[in-house]
Amino acid sequence: MIMTVLRPIGRVIGKAWWFLDASRRALLNLLLLGLLIALIIGFMSRGPKALEDKTTLVLNLDGRLVEQRSGSLREQAMAQARGETPQAQTQLRDVLAALDAAAKDPQISHVLLQLDQFGGAGMAGLHEVAAAIERFKKESGGKKVLAYGDEFGQRGYFLVARADEVYLHPMGGVLIDGFGRYRNYYKDALDRLGIDANVIRVGKFKNFGEPYFANGPSPATLESESYLYGDLWTRYTASVEAARKLEKGAIARAIEELPQRMQAVKGDTAQLALKEKLVDALKTRDEMRALLIERGAKDEKSKSFRQIDLAGYLAHVKPKWDGKAAAIGVVVAEGEIVDGQAGPGKVGGDSTAKLIRQAREDDKIKAVVLRVNSPGGSAFASEIVRRELEITRAAGKPVVVSMGDVAASGGYWISMAADQVMADPSTITGSIGVFGMLPTADKLLDKLSVHTGGYTTTWLTGGFDPRRPLDERLRATVQSAVQFIYDDFTGRAAKARKKTVEQLDDVAQGRVWTGTQALDRGLVDKLGSLGDALQAAATLAKIEGEPRISYVEREPGKLDRLLKSLDSVLAPTLVELVRAAMPLQLPAAVHQAQHELASLAELSAGRKPYSALVHCLCTAP
Repeated sequence: MIMTVLRPIGRVIGKAWWFLDASRRALLNLLLLGLLIALIIGFMSRGPKALEDKTTLVLNLDGRLVEQRSGSLREQAMAQARGETPQAQTQLRDVLAALDAAAKDPQISHVLLQLDQFGGAGMAGLHEVAAAIERFKKESGGKKVLAYGDEFGQRGYFLVARADEVYLHPMGGVLIDGFGRYRNYYKDALDRLGIDANVIRVGKFKNFGEPYFANGPSPATLESESYLYGDLWTRYTASVEAARKLEKGAIARAIEELPQRMQAVKGDTAQLALKEKLVDALKTRDEMRALLIERGAKDEKSKSFRQIDLAGYLAHVKPKWDGKAAAIGVVVAEGEIVDGQAGPGKVGGDSTAKLIRQAREDDKIKAVVLRVNSPGGSAFASEIVRRELEITRAAGKPVVVSMGDVAASGGYWISMAADQVMADPSTITGSIGVFGMLPTADKLLDKLSVHTGGYTTTWLTGGFDPRRPLDERLRATVQSAVQFIYDDFTGRAAKARKKTVEQLDDVAQGRVWTGTQALDRGLVDKLGSLGDALQAAATLAKIEGEPRISYVEREPGKLDRLLKSLDSVLAPTLVELVRAAMPLQLPAAVHQAQHELASLAELSAGRKPYSALVHCLCTAP
């Protein structure tokens, strides 16, 4: 009787299991078939389509301008598959290569700057792109540079100002607001919580830890930042006013009189930009499209003007130098400096040193250029990188440092073993100082009625335990260690800059400078671009003819090489396939919290119970 009852149930379960198993196999087969189709399409689509005459190069700088993209193609694809939006980035070298190639490309009729998705850049990077735009205008034989946008921010407008014609949407505007920053100060909040930051520093202007032991900026901080930002602002306004043929001081006056000038145009920001001569005309998107068709050619398929964007045009840009020519190796040091290994976007002490060693041991590479865009980080990792450059010089290969947006604190440390140091006039550099932090939370535990006790054989055994108040003997010990690193820092810098330690200390103390200010104080050798640094390296290496530029970077993995070889054809397909197989997505807030906690952990972690950091807590303004 029981078997009679269970037999129908068994048949139902069996059929359900068969259906699930068949569905699983079908799904796997579909995934395999999709991957196979993507591979076939990818291989059949190799090679860019030939450009037609009167093509407009649309210079759409998507995301932030960087020296080197962070993350691999595999990581980006997997991030998209999890529902995350990878941070858009545009490589500076790609923009320069595209503009230089377009100037001599007969199929490119003109360039359109379209910066609505531009995520910004430091002033050094902006100077590089602005110079490339000016080169294009000079060397292209009369080709025009146009700019159009729904609105223009301060950094984007610095580039837009170089265009021959600037157009703005009638509901848009131009926002130029100056340089500077406000910071949060946590002393009272930490006191209420019962947490002591215990910041130990050397350098009057070394203000990295200031927010944790003060309720506002110190006079030294205000002095340093006013001098720094004042110089940056003066250079910015002078450059834009010259490019737009405005009267000297026009931008500063417009900001001071903004309320009255806005009232005069009845609050119309686009009309204000037109009246102030920041733009040449106002046009809707369809009007701009018609103008570009008239200036170039119509694309019948898209019903718009004939165009190619930056990513598409890069496929047409061929290497400029012969692969057999003598090479200059470029190593990019971008991001925070951390101990050990790190991928693109951070400077790993071991991994960056390995790249420098790789360049040194390559017989075809005759000189090394270190492109620095870093606010610093680990003092230990900084010294590992600096020492590798020192060995490279001793081996007979010239080393030139090219400072980008920021080369401060640890970023300056790794720049000290060079034959020549070049900075952009607006590079943020210096910040020669050291600090450490030993936070304790014994008062917080007291408020929670949690008590700590035990036995140790020496006072040092539990000295670094954050549950206990900081022992003054430990404070004195760490202060001595931090002072030693500062003395080592200033001593090495003095030797590199051919100064006495006293002379170097006068411009150190953790203070930041612009590139021009650093040149005046002997902290760099020259002002110049990345191109100038490459030329200097070629001269020092006595390279005859035009050298080949070789970026020395981490070798990609097998999957990364596959994705790269199939470019943009296979990667999006893989993303969709993986996304279909991974329907569950973590909330964005969880990923953000993980990222923030990871960054905090990396900053505070060290090889010892405490970590001495050479970091300026600064970004490109």
